[in-house]
Amino acid sequence: MTGSARTAGNFRRSPGGHLRPPAAAAFPRRAGAGRGRAELGPARRGGAKGLCLGSRICPRYNLETEKDPVVIVISTTGTGDPPDTARKFVKKIQDTTLLPDHFAHLQYGLLGLGDSEYTFFCNGGKTVDRRLQELGAQHFYDTGLADDCVGLELVVDPWIDGLWLALKEVFLLQKEKEGMSSDVDAVSSSFSAAPHVVHELNLSSEVQNLKLEDGGVRNSDVLTQKLVDINLVGSVGDTEPSLVHSVPPVSQSALNIPALPPEYIEVQFQDTHGENPHLSSLISEGTTFEVPVTKAVQLTSEDAIKTALLLELDIADTVFDYQPGDAFCVICPNNVNEVEELLQILGLSEKGDYFVCVKVKQGTKKKGATHPQHIPERSTLKFILTWCLELRAIPKKAFLRALVECTSDAGEKRRLQELCSRQGASDYTRFIRESNVCLLDLLHAFPSCKPSLNLLIEHLPKLQARSYSVSSSNLYQPGKLWFVFNIVEFPACPTRAVSWKGVCTGWLAELVAPLLHPNKNTLDTKGGKPSAEKICIFARPNNTFHLPEDPSVPFMMVGPGTGISPFIGFLQHRQKLREEHTDWEFGETWLFFGCRHQHRDYLFKEELKCFLENGTLTHLKVCFSRDSSTAEVAPPKYVQDAIRLYAKEVARVLLKERGYFYVCGDKKHMADGVSDAVVDIISMEMEVDKLEAMKVLAMLREAKRYLQDVWS
Repeated sequence: MTGSARTAGNFRRSPGGHLRPPAAAAFPRRAGAGRGRAELGPARRGGAKGLCLGSRICPRYNLETEKDPVVIVISTTGTGDPPDTARKFVKKIQDTTLLPDHFAHLQYGLLGLGDSEYTFFCNGGKTVDRRLQELGAQHFYDTGLADDCVGLELVVDPWIDGLWLALKEVFLLQKEKEGMSSDVDAVSSSFSAAPHVVHELNLSSEVQNLKLEDGGVRNSDVLTQKLVDINLVGSVGDTEPSLVHSVPPVSQSALNIPALPPEYIEVQFQDTHGENPHLSSLISEGTTFEVPVTKAVQLTSEDAIKTALLLELDIADTVFDYQPGDAFCVICPNNVNEVEELLQILGLSEKGDYFVCVKVKQGTKKKGATHPQHIPERSTLKFILTWCLELRAIPKKAFLRALVECTSDAGEKRRLQELCSRQGASDYTRFIRESNVCLLDLLHAFPSCKPSLNLLIEHLPKLQARSYSVSSSNLYQPGKLWFVFNIVEFPACPTRAVSWKGVCTGWLAELVAPLLHPNKNTLDTKGGKPSAEKICIFARPNNTFHLPEDPSVPFMMVGPGTGISPFIGFLQHRQKLREEHTDWEFGETWLFFGCRHQHRDYLFKEELKCFLENGTLTHLKVCFSRDSSTAEVAPPKYVQDAIRLYAKEVARVLLKERGYFYVCGDKKHMADGVSDAVVDIISMEMEVDKLEAMKVLAMLREAKRYLQDVWS
């Protein structure tokens, strides 16, 4: 693990006569991989020490014998597993030989960090919490589960506030038991201080790796300025809050705002001579391949609500390999117009092609400051803004706090302070997070804000490659790779005057426009087909979302919309196997597909018909959610409705024939509904209650027979 600590100083008696703080085990995600990280608050002033329970065990502190309260902060990976830093600890406590009273001496409070867009929300924290309870440990404070989907701070902030009161009660009880009156009086007096005073305590250097905001945000400054000019909060007629306008009580409150993050990046402009690094240098996840796009097909009609495209890549001249069900990543740039607009706002339009040298600032107060791995040491300014930084990232509160210092207008400065303050937490969620506000939106809304380039590099995250499911089989069509996507659309809104397309899907759609709509302006010099554009990709293998190894095992597939993508690869692969191995036994195959309109967005209609006719696909059930029906009995609208109609078949395949069940597509609006339907089917067919049915589904997941490839 990268670090852990003992929090909230001056609490426990050391051999030298001083009180030491309660232990805090911290299990973050891998360095650089953690979006959700938590800032506990206190500890350096009390002389907090590191406590490592993961990759290295510190002999001085041991949970086997720890008598004082322990605070545990743990995140969860996308697959529901504990982070790498906690795996040794989790494996240790899951030892089946441990007795039920193994941790009977232990008091703990646990904060889990997760994202409800993923299937196994906070499973790392839940696993540790459940196991500690089984081994006799006791809560001294209720478990908190923070959701990065809606904002970690909504749970983290109040959980931290309540933590100090809970610790106070614990130590008062110790006072009664041990008679430590004089020492605990000091603790009580420190806890009776105002919350913002308590939060002036700092975390140890190791737990700094777990903070919610970016580097250096440790204290909570109290802003006591009062508004004296109506212009600071907008016109008199404004009665509703907005991104740029606040109303009471926020507009009249003293504000608790984060401390100003210390700057740690230095940018030096050089000349215009040289070459930018290759895109492969930006990727640490594996080998990149530059491959041509050889075909583009629009799968939906012009009047469909969403536009779905199929692209074909030529991978014949590469060693890129894949299985049906795998995913791969596309390295994509930011929109060129947004890059130019940002350069103009920053006053750097004339320097876009200048090379810049990025270094760590000498004498920075940021602890452990390092050069961002995703930023080349030398490249042009346009290269950094185009390929390295996520310009559309939702700004964190630490970024807003830094932008305050770059804002000259008093009213705009105050509003930015409100949005990053504790008092403005609701406004931040509503007008920043839920509105998907990005840096450009803020710079338009607060025109006096003129951030420096180094500030953007410090606070904007890495521009992530976008992941897509493979829609083909290398066995069926060697040297080709298909993938399908909807062009993501963001309509204009109060904070954005123009509509946007998705960063990657919009770029790909523009890139393949000549293939979709060839004309004389897009033909090559010989008058033939349009020249093939190339994109950079790298593999992202899926270790579980694959066809059953035994072809005789039946399986069911659920994939509405573009969720059908991997299943086209499944069926291509199965068809080729059937052609090559006529003596093999093949299990039955089911596909539940759904779309809005039969004649607008029924993806792969002809291909599915062929699979059905040649026996590759045994059962095809299709739902149309927006088409009207004149039938006496209304047909199912959604895939989960269709699944319920075939409850006995689902139970037979899953429970009796030990088949597989695959779900691909939107999590919130489909995958959760499908799992609920399967739970109801299990409950009904096995004649057990819902809780027992949920356990059966959990076992199917554990056995890798109920598999999901879902997204938000």
